[in-house]
Amino acid sequence: MRFSRRIIFLKIKAKLTSFKGFLALFLVSLLSVLSLNGCSFKAGDDLTLQVGITNWPGYDVVLYAQAAGLFENRGLDVKLVRFSNPQDAARALLRGSIDASFMNLSVAMQADPGNDSPVFIMVADTSYGSDGIVAQSEIHTVEDLKGKRVAAKLGAANHLILLEALQANQIKPEEVAIENVSNEIAQQLMETGKVDAAATWEPLLSQIKQATDGNIIHTTKDVDTLVIDGLASRSAVVVKKKEAFKRFILAWFDLMQVIAEEPDKVFVDVAAQLGQSADSFARDYAGLKPGDIAMNQRMLPGGRLQEAAQQLKQLLSADSRHSRVLRDDFATNSKPVVAAIELGKS
Repeated sequence: MRFSRRIIFLKIKAKLTSFKGFLALFLVSLLSVLSLNGCSFKAGDDLTLQVGITNWPGYDVVLYAQAAGLFENRGLDVKLVRFSNPQDAARALLRGSIDASFMNLSVAMQADPGNDSPVFIMVADTSYGSDGIVAQSEIHTVEDLKGKRVAAKLGAANHLILLEALQANQIKPEEVAIENVSNEIAQQLMETGKVDAAATWEPLLSQIKQATDGNIIHTTKDVDTLVIDGLASRSAVVVKKKEAFKRFILAWFDLMQVIAEEPDKVFVDVAAQLGQSADSFARDYAGLKPGDIAMNQRMLPGGRLQEAAQQLKQLLSADSRHSRVLRDDFATNSKPVVAAIELGKS
């Protein structure tokens, strides 16, 4: 009896020793993967993010990052939450329903009050021709807009596009009448000749030009634009989830590299998810400057984003027709981008 118990004990001990060896090997492998990903895991790190997204090619490319496992490769669990418009996404963010959201700089600066203050932590893209002003056939320059009626949603990106075009051509905002309508209504007003021009973005910009035989008299290529898109969060969440945001930005830079090297790979995948042609999506994205490492180095640590926020505030303050309240507590935070760039170098 004692001999058989001895044999059983030795077998159990051997299995335990084998299991411990397997466990040790597993932990070493896991640490190696984390090291290769440039991430250091700490107990208690929350590596999940709920991120808001609206329809815009500069944001939609993130669908590829999720489908291709770029977030997973960085040890991050990301849930994308789709919103019908940027204002709803901003409200959800500041009321605590999501951790972050892609949004335009102007939207973040005009977001409704919530539980915390908005913080811009990464630039996703800047407009480079995707946004502009299309005018009726008899109007050829921005200077021709004096005394004319322009369709533009007050306080939205359309309004900003118009204001920076007017400023670049030394025209005061009050010298142009604004029809405060959505993009869809602006298209109808242009096609029926009820407005002289419309501030909008692609593909509507080109569609209206073709339908009216009109002229595109200004695009964001003509200025160092304030139409800047990026990732915003709340100040408390940026601190609480700094590791998660660092990993998200690393995955975003991975995505930017794929777009730089194999753009068709991304455009085909995203277009299929959105139910549109790859050529159409590629054309829309071509009007943007991607938010890669170089872009973020210029925008955040260098201070261009903060400078742009001040310029945007001055532009919108000079035209009170939008009646929106610009937030005094808006801020930028370059720490997540700087941390991601440093890890990417290692």
